[in-house]
Formats: sequence, structure tokens, C-alpha cells
Amino acid sequence: MSYSSVLIQFLNGLASTSSLFLVAAGLSLIFGVTRIVNFAHGSLYMLGMYLAVWLAERVGFWAAVPLAAAIVGVFGSLVEISLLRRIYKAPELLQLLATFALLLVVKDAALWGWGPEDLLGPRAPGFTGAVEIAGGAFPQYDLLLIALGPLVFVFLQLLLSRSRWGILVRAATQDREMASALGVNQRWLFTGVFALGALLAGLGGALEIPREPANLMVDLSVISDAFVVVVVGGLGSIPGAFLAARLSAEIKAFCVGLGCSQATLVMEFFVMAAVLVVRPWGLLGRMPAQARGPGAVEQPLAAPSPRLLRMLAALMAALALLPLASGGYTLVLLTDVLIFALFAVSLHFIMGPGGLYSFGHAAYFGLGAYAAGIFFLQAKLPMELALALAPLAAGAGALVFGWFCVRLSGVYSAMLTLAFAQIAWSAAFQWDALTGGS
Repeated sequence: MSYSSVLIQFLNGLASTSSLFLVAAGLSLIFGVTRIVNFAHGSLYMLGMYLAVWLAERVGFWAAVPLAAAIVGVFGSLVEISLLRRIYKAPELLQLLATFALLLVVKDAALWGWGPEDLLGPRAPGFTGAVEIAGGAFPQYDLLLIALGPLVFVFLQLLLSRSRWGILVRAATQDREMASALGVNQRWLFTGVFALGALLAGLGGALEIPREPANLMVDLSVISDAFVVVVVGGLGSIPGAFLAARLSAEIKAFCVGLGCSQATLVMEFFVMAAVLVVRPWGLLGRMPAQARGPGAVEQPLAAPSPRLLRMLAALMAALALLPLASGGYTLVLLTDVLIFALFAVSLHFIMGPGGLYSFGHAAYFGLGAYAAGIFFLQAKLPMELALALAPLAAGAGALVFGWFCVRLSGVYSAMLTLAFAQIAWSAAFQWDALTGGS
């Protein structure tokens, strides 16, 4: 690459950093205070995009961006008051499921309100042209985004270090019990933090509409990138989110510039893996405090009664013989039921007896499906052999992912499993030569 190409790609990375940092900063801020990983944070970003496109037609782009961010912030405060405030003391798994359910609700609401088609946003008035940099054209709007990211970072640092509200937030982040004992109203403090985090996510989405269309898949893609950023930078660390967002965006920009756009997610994985090997709590994160005191005694699982075992055996025998007496749609439906029952059993095995959080379990389902298809269609293996080897391929992928995930625990591990699942999906979607792509 020439000097001008390197500079342009570097600037492209800086422009992409701003929105990613806004989402990751909000996610880190919410987790640092409430200790809840908001899986619906990408939905707030998506909501900001849709609202900005809709409002821009009515009030103009520059009024639509802050207005959309404010609406998302208000929505975030309502979510905290009505949902999250009730589950702060609930087990981590229930908290993760609640926010994941919220993601599905927001997605369906966006589908109902704006339809399944992508929505194109307007260009930013006053920033529709390009400037010449190193012999190449660079969009004026991207220059604005480059300046906006550091400004938001400085604002957040000043807010958290110089204002009384920020001091209370940092106090609650370090020791919530002590802050409560000193008279801090944690209920409204948590509401304010969640509203600010939601506002940042909505602002990031609204600022992106001149660069990409609003669509129903952007929530999962952006939350995956945000998870990578907060894991690399350190959960709860705003400077860590800023540093990791820049690192992630530059890696993607230079992979695209070098003509290897399919390697962007692989490179993100290697960077994240390297950081987790050296510092499992992130570049600028803090090592989690060790739990003190004796752990809870777990009661052994009760063995099923002989009667229940006989009933299950009879049910399985009936299901095994049922295909002989059915056909057509009934047979297809029964096949789907049994396949997803097997998937559910495997997920229960990991999250129940295994005691591990897996929000990316669908990755292994997909790896098995793609492996069977590739072995049969491309390697020309017999179907029986392809079906026998497919679970081994999925197990190999789980072995690689699990080596990193089991180094963490709780919400850290759950975030990492979802990030790996998104990486696996994107690799299958982009690797045209092997998987056929979309």
C-alpha cells in the first residue's frame, strides 16, 4: 500500500471508531455501576438509527440526531425503572435472559413500526462533500466523526471525575454497599447511568445513518463488536473502551484496505484471544476481587425414579417408531422437533450440570450443519459419514472457543460466548469459497 492509501485507511478507522466507542462506553458504564450486562444495548443503537431516519424527514438531520438520542435515553430510563430495577439482586443468568428477551422485543417492535426493508438516511447538510487528503478524496462527514469521538471521551472523563454525579457513580462502581450506607440514592443513580448509556448508544446509531442504512440485523452485529471492545478494553473502563474501539476499528480498516475483508473478524478474534491470555480482565480493566468466605454448598441432583425412567423409555420408543406410521409434513415437523430437542438438551447440559453460561450455543449448531453440508457436497463423502463427522467438527470449534471462555466466569464468559457465536456466523456469511456465503 502507498503512503496515501495507508493514511486514508487510518482515517477510515478513526471515523468508524466514534460510533463503536459510543456504544461500548455506554455498555461499560452501565455494567460498571449496575453490574448488569445489557444484551439489548445493540437494540438501543438500532433504535437510534430508525428514529433518526424517521425524524430526519420531519425535522431535518441535525435536529433528528440529538432528538433520537434523547428519545432512546428516555426509553432506557423506562426500561431500567420497569424491568432492571426488579432484578438487580437476581442471579446473573436471569439478568442476562431478561436483557436478551428485551433485545427480541425491540427487534419485533422495529419490524412492526418500520418494516423489514432497510431504511436509507439522508446526507448530513453541510458535510456532503469530500476533501483532498494525500491525493485522495475523504468525506467531510467522516472528518466530523473523527473529531466527535475524542470530544465525547473527554466529556465523559470530565463528567465522571469533576462532577458530583460522576463522583457518586465512581463510588457506586467501586463499592455499592458503602455508597448506599453513606446515603446515596442508588435507585435514581442507576436510572441516570442507564439513561446516559442508552443515550450514548442511540447517539452512535443516529450518527451512522449517513454512512449505512438502518436494518433489523444491525443490533446483533454492533453488540458483538461492542462486546469485543469491552472485553479487550476492560468492563467498566471508559478509557479501555476508547482504546479498544480504536484498535478494533483500525484492524478492520486495514484488513479492508489490504483486500482481505474476510479476515476482519478473524483478526479481531486473534487480538481478543491475545489480550485474554495475558490479561483476562482487559487492557485497562481491573482484576475482579476474589470472593471471601465459604461458598454455598450445592445439593446433589436427585436420581429419577424408576417409574419416570420407564415412562421416558416408552416415550422414546414411540417417537422412534412414529416415522414408520407418518409421512409428509408430519415427518418433517417431527424431525425438526427432535433436532431442536437435542439442541436444547445440549444447552441444558452446559448451563445446568456444567454451570457455564453459553449465549452463543447456536454457533455449534451452525458449525455442525455447515460441516455436514461441506463434507457431503464438497468433499463428496457419503451422507452417513458426513453426518458422523459433523458433530466432531462442531466439537472442535467448541474446543477452541471454550479454551478462551472457561478462563472467564459469569457475565464475562457469557459475553465472550456470544461474541464467538457472532464471529462464527460472520465467517460463514463471508467465506464464499467454503460456505457459499449468504
